[in-house]
Amino acid sequence: MPVARTHSIALVGVEGHRVAIECDIENGLPTLLLVGLPDTALREARDRIRAAIVNSREEWPQRRITIGLSPASLPKRGSAFDLGIAVSILVSAGAVPKAAAEGLAFFGELGLDGQVRPVRGVLPAAVAAAAAGFAMIAVPQANAPEAAIVPGLRVAGVTSLTALLGWLRGRGLGKDAGVRILEGGGSGEPGPLGAGGGCPGAGTVRGEPASTAARVAEPAPGGPPDLADVLGQPAARRAVEICAAGGHHLSMLGPPGAGKTMLAERLPTLLPALDLAAALEVTSIHSVAGTLPPGVPLLRDAPFCAPHHTATKAAIVGGGSGVIRPGAASLAHRGFLFLDEAPEFTRDVLDALRQPLESGEVVVARSGLTARFPARFTLILAANPCPCAQGAGPAVACVCSPGMRRRYLARLSGPLLDRVDLKVEFLPVSRAELLSDRSFAEPSAVVAARVAAARERAAARLRDTPWRVNADIPGSELRRRFPPAAGALAPRARALDLGQISARGMDRIIRVAWTLADLAGLARPTAEQTSFALGLWLGVGR
Repeated sequence: MPVARTHSIALVGVEGHRVAIECDIENGLPTLLLVGLPDTALREARDRIRAAIVNSREEWPQRRITIGLSPASLPKRGSAFDLGIAVSILVSAGAVPKAAAEGLAFFGELGLDGQVRPVRGVLPAAVAAAAAGFAMIAVPQANAPEAAIVPGLRVAGVTSLTALLGWLRGRGLGKDAGVRILEGGGSGEPGPLGAGGGCPGAGTVRGEPASTAARVAEPAPGGPPDLADVLGQPAARRAVEICAAGGHHLSMLGPPGAGKTMLAERLPTLLPALDLAAALEVTSIHSVAGTLPPGVPLLRDAPFCAPHHTATKAAIVGGGSGVIRPGAASLAHRGFLFLDEAPEFTRDVLDALRQPLESGEVVVARSGLTARFPARFTLILAANPCPCAQGAGPAVACVCSPGMRRRYLARLSGPLLDRVDLKVEFLPVSRAELLSDRSFAEPSAVVAARVAAARERAAARLRDTPWRVNADIPGSELRRRFPPAAGALAPRARALDLGQISARGMDRIIRVAWTLADLAGLARPTAEQTSFALGLWLGVGR
């Protein structure tokens, strides 16, 4: 019989690659051979596909079947090739017209009963199928709204192999045919839009113990968090606003109950919704990770990831012994990665973040395979001043020696802190300060409006560049194309002469100064903004 050919998509990281599935049936002992660098899950497809075809009341060819996956040099992982392999076998056996599978990509897992089960990574697979020139992709019906986000690509949502074969044979679509056709694109927003994705293994952000520091007005049960809930820390609230406006990394140092976690939890409420390009990037990562909420095909809110301090390096930056999965750094892409109790993380985990903080991506290399995951996140660090967590304020008796304090905070390496733009120290707040701050604490909506205005000014300035916020601008371009006003760099020059800042710190101070200018509505930063940015970088901005 002639060789039949169908197509599927292989995912490497969040990038999809076209794969041709070729089937040859010839005389010989009944067997199914699978070649083309399949992994264990794909090799097991032989038994799944045979059971699915037989239980769908189709005839299994009692001959020698050879399945080739091309390009053979590309590793194939996962069970999403099942649908394409099953159709190629039936096309080669003459049970399905050969023309029916042309211009169509298949991406889905088969159950033993012939049902088509949901899989991970449908969105990046659909993007790759559209880029490869396919007019339609067949996916599990549960994943169809996700694939329908891609413009210009028709989507066939399939419930079972029987329904798919009936549709391919041209029997038409009845009400219960089990195949649902969706037109991709349009506004790019089919179905409900979702909030920022979660972080597997991270859970919700752990709250700090309540005290009289900054925790008076708790939000109503089930209500959204609001920045006005945090009282007694005006300097920290200002730093959070700057962090949100410019995408700057933030470090918070203070005793338990000072409001560090509360502020971090409220950062996503200050950001505008993601634009379509960023939403597609974020959704693709969460699709590959399998963390998309049910019924939410597109994530529009900035993600917020808060992994526990016992997380491994692979959980933070990505990896895995089998299929390479994105870590918390990639799941926080275009959002926030919050490391509470940062000194409790292992040194290897913290230092592994240094490279993605600079490049905006994570590169995971394995033998014969290199996967790249976007990881342009805003890092939020929270730490206690010492192991006993009482080393702040004149009225608190700390039992830690100076050496213990130094060793504890030294777990946050200098190169890592050198990449943090804003450093804020929290101090215990008196009852009078808490009561007086009620009149000055602004709600998230008010601060978010200022953040949105500042981001619009930055976007207008950067409209002809590939960057979105001030924190993204490379240092060379920052100095060449966006210099501050004359005389504005004098405070920074003195700090550099005194050895207080590094060359990297100089660029980061200019970025923060630009964000301060955007918040103030100024055309260029002045010495006032540069001085304030220097104080925030040094950690003396209270």
